[in-house]
Amino acid sequence: MQWAWQTYGHKAAASSSFQTQSVPLLHLISQTCPKMPVMFLDTGFHFPETLTFRDELQARFNLNLVIVRSTVEKSQLIAQYGEGLYRRDPDLCCYIHKVEPMQKTNSGFQGWISGVRRDQTTNRQGLSILEPQDTGPLRIHPMLNWTKKEVWEYIDRHQLPAHPLFSNGYLSVGCAPCTRPVFSGQDERAGRWAGQDKAECGLHIGLKNNTEG
Repeated sequence: MQWAWQTYGHKAAASSSFQTQSVPLLHLISQTCPKMPVMFLDTGFHFPETLTFRDELQARFNLNLVIVRSTVEKSQLIAQYGEGLYRRDPDLCCYIHKVEPMQKTNSGFQGWISGVRRDQTTNRQGLSILEPQDTGPLRIHPMLNWTKKEVWEYIDRHQLPAHPLFSNGYLSVGCAPCTRPVFSGQDERAGRWAGQDKAECGLHIGLKNNTEG
């Protein structure tokens, strides 16, 4: 992250979903490059607890928070697609609320830092720490080789907080309609898009060096 900031300056930015496993990256940003913009995708469907946690972390770490939103209003979405698009076509819903607005925002950056890890999904196992793209910023994954155990060791060592819903079984938190608690013995992302053939919102797939392509 220091290298990215020294290389790209204000043309480098990070993104965060502001959940429990996001906290180490945010803490590291506050320690190494506190002026770096940290983008948060406000889909309009987050749990209130996520927004509260985001604001608490922003104040605690003095983050340079940038809120990214879709240009499509909810009323427009309902008028065009009806209610419950997230159930009928979750890929399209994610594209409208996450992928497209992030693409527009990132067009002004040369480096994009995110906290994805290899042990999170099959798709992410094929990523590289530095992912040059044909278009768009260099993708930078400083935590790619971290394990879940190392994430928790870092959280414990620095006495960092957990998302308010974590104790209720929400080990990975996305939009409220598409997230449920995880049951004992399940993968931490099992509560994301439960019942759907979907494991990613689309922000971290289709990268140039990704073996999933």
